[in-house]
Amino acid sequence: MFKGRTLLLVTKHGKEKVISPILEKELGVKCLVTENFDTDMLGTFTGDVERKDDPIMTARKKCLLALEFSSYDLALASEGSFGPHPSLFFVPADDEFLVLIDKKNDLEIIARELSIKTNFSGSEIRTEEELCEFARNAKFPSHRLIVRRTKNDFSEMVKGIGDKHLLKNTFSIFSTNYGAAFVETDMRAMYNPTRMRVIEKATKKLADKIKTSCPVCETPGFGITEVRTGLPCQICNYPTKSTLSYKYSCLKCSYNREEKYPDGKFTEDPMWCDLCNP
Repeated sequence: MFKGRTLLLVTKHGKEKVISPILEKELGVKCLVTENFDTDMLGTFTGDVERKDDPIMTARKKCLLALEFSSYDLALASEGSFGPHPSLFFVPADDEFLVLIDKKNDLEIIARELSIKTNFSGSEIRTEEELCEFARNAKFPSHRLIVRRTKNDFSEMVKGIGDKHLLKNTFSIFSTNYGAAFVETDMRAMYNPTRMRVIEKATKKLADKIKTSCPVCETPGFGITEVRTGLPCQICNYPTKSTLSYKYSCLKCSYNREEKYPDGKFTEDPMWCDLCNP
């Protein structure tokens, strides 16, 4: 279905470096990066352009807008979110979504990778000592930084800082003018190798999902559409929040199936039970 076709990659942040090799090898497509398409108009991580939609809708819009102004019918875009992990509440997480749209075959295939491997962070900095400590923890200079006036002030900021002298000089200007500066990690993919590796994992998931066809109609993209919790506690048998089963569904026909105990466990440790360990 995809071999020999051109896949439009909707990105301006260098994601093709990890996406193209995988999809060209696994799907037989030829990847082409969009030109003159500003994905930042749909939102930025720094908040100077507000993202009005959720990550999936944003990635979907990127694909559809790029296809509208091209002669191609196959596109892929990604969108990431950063913040507290949904279950490990005080741990920062990188939540990456990839959306592939095939207008020729009326398909939309989505892959997700949720990872705690991220340097995502931001802090108000008042001294050069604090700056150096933050930079060290953020894996600077291999991972670039952003300096701005305050956390919620987007009027003045310097992005993509990857040089020690530039970082110190920029901080000096902000701290002299305002008494402090807000320093944060630059989460754009081309400036954040850790994020790039998460996108690479999401791309491998997408390729595997595309290569998995529905057993009934053979449409690509047969995959998990619902995660059901409720694995019973091994002591009190109370349903926990751990995974009990996966529901797999076809994108085209009505076929679906449930796979119970996908992690190979039939009960959960009582430490994860809200009754045994409230």
